[in-house]
Amino acid sequence: MTKLVKFIQAIYKTKKFIPLHEPRFLGNEKKYLNDCIDSTFVSSVGKFVDKFEEDFAKKVGSKYAIATVNGTSALHISLLLSGVKSEDEVITQALTFVATCNAISYIGAKPVFVDVDLDTMGLSPESLKEFLNDNCEVINKECINKTTKKIIKACVPMHTFGHPCKVDEIKNICDEWYIALVEDAAESLGSYYKNKHTGTFGVFGAFSFNGNKIITSGGGGVIITDDEELAKRAKYLTTTAKVPHKWEYVHDEIAYNYRMPNLNAALLCAQLEQLDSFIKNKRELALRYEKFFDDMDDIEFIKETKNSTANYWLQAIVVKNIENRDDFLDFTNKNGVMTRPIWKLMNELEMFKDSQHSNLDNSKYLEQRVINIPSSVVL
Repeated sequence: MTKLVKFIQAIYKTKKFIPLHEPRFLGNEKKYLNDCIDSTFVSSVGKFVDKFEEDFAKKVGSKYAIATVNGTSALHISLLLSGVKSEDEVITQALTFVATCNAISYIGAKPVFVDVDLDTMGLSPESLKEFLNDNCEVINKECINKTTKKIIKACVPMHTFGHPCKVDEIKNICDEWYIALVEDAAESLGSYYKNKHTGTFGVFGAFSFNGNKIITSGGGGVIITDDEELAKRAKYLTTTAKVPHKWEYVHDEIAYNYRMPNLNAALLCAQLEQLDSFIKNKRELALRYEKFFDDMDDIEFIKETKNSTANYWLQAIVVKNIENRDDFLDFTNKNGVMTRPIWKLMNELEMFKDSQHSNLDNSKYLEQRVINIPSSVVL
């Protein structure tokens, strides 16, 4: 472990504290922020919001993008517009960040957990197929859970740490079972599966620009879709359902104050301009880590899988001997190198402990062994 600490210190050219992932503001951020401030349009209306939505849609290959205050709100609206209602069920992976399940819960829907694949750390098509075959039936073009008698309305795979899951297979299964596919692409901006950007396989894709993401505005999110009517509806619901008028304030349904402020969008426009260089840097960093860990029998560096191009947002390793995991975390953090374990499984959290789930052997294996190591863009 001492060797690893020295290796990371050499990469980042410092012996001071090395964070897990810090933002880099190397381009037009200050210029665009000053332009935004000078315009006085700092809230949810302004040229940078419009520019960001247009630039982002073009970048990922979607027809429409709707900027939101964070990734959770983007996922929340995506699920609502996919037809998810209170007491419906949504299939997702147990190994995910809690925001995935929070967005489901905001609607009053219930998560159902299936396993992940060991290589992608994302939702497993085989586990999904097995769960549906064993527990569900299609009645009048609705997927009914035979155990709970509830409708399974949507499926939310998450592209863990920027590694694409086998989303095309998941989509085919969802189509067969009349389940809407909504991608939690919060961590995967710049990642591709079979030359198609993550987030563009489902009806909706939701991205995050939290402070630790590959590009950031401190907070922020975006919804993408190719459906014009759904895009208009998403913008309407995220803008408090305000009926357009020059001066009157008329709102015709309960909605959400989820629009991204122009200030945040100004930052993101500058960050998006640098995305390609950030990803190039991260992929080079991944190669250095891969080479470093290559001759270690007890540690496996997580690499992109066949047919995928990962953004390597967070670099990750598997400590095969679980008894060594906490020693690894303790030693690195005490020596100024920030590392962290992967998330606790969602079905082990108090609020989701009663959720139905499939066999989660892969999820448990990864939960006990995966560690994130410093992943910032190297200057």
